[in-house]
Amino acid sequence: MARALSNVAGVDDAPFAHSFRGDVPIVAAVCARTRLDGVLIDRVRRDGANSTERIARMLRRSAFYSHLQAVLLQGIAVAGFNVVDIVELSAALELPVMAVVRRQPNRRVIRDALMGRIPGGAGKWRLIERAGVPEELAGLYVQRVGLDRERALGLLRATTLHGKLPEPLRLAHLIAGALATGHSRGGA
Repeated sequence: MARALSNVAGVDDAPFAHSFRGDVPIVAAVCARTRLDGVLIDRVRRDGANSTERIARMLRRSAFYSHLQAVLLQGIAVAGFNVVDIVELSAALELPVMAVVRRQPNRRVIRDALMGRIPGGAGKWRLIERAGVPEELAGLYVQRVGLDRERALGLLRATTLHGKLPEPLRLAHLIAGALATGHSRGGA
């Protein structure tokens, strides 16, 4: 069996008001398996198109980059509908990337929202389609680039301490919430 990936960045966005327009904080929690080693913060445009570039830049410029083995995203979009091109992010970082969610997304509702209300929605929908239909893995739904099913399962197992959500994502969620509101709520 292949060695489990252990040095992982989990990326999540901060909560924001429905009426908010502008840049939204994103947080990367960098973990060695389940131990937090560092935190990175950047910003992306609400419903924009800069998430892939900003996440890649944030990670590449960090002191942690040379140790990273994979990147986990809390879903394929941040800051509303700022869709991450996980294929491009994987190529830019030369690392596996996996978008993780707890429930199977309703792709029809997402597509309708993108096509009806979001500037550049058709292009964003193409990025979601390119990432593939989320598959069930370890009680989560994932879209993955750069790792096969067995290695993706190993990554989830190596980075999960309690429950189903990998620790890098759980921590990024808590930190992003506290950054935006002054306190954290829940574990994602």
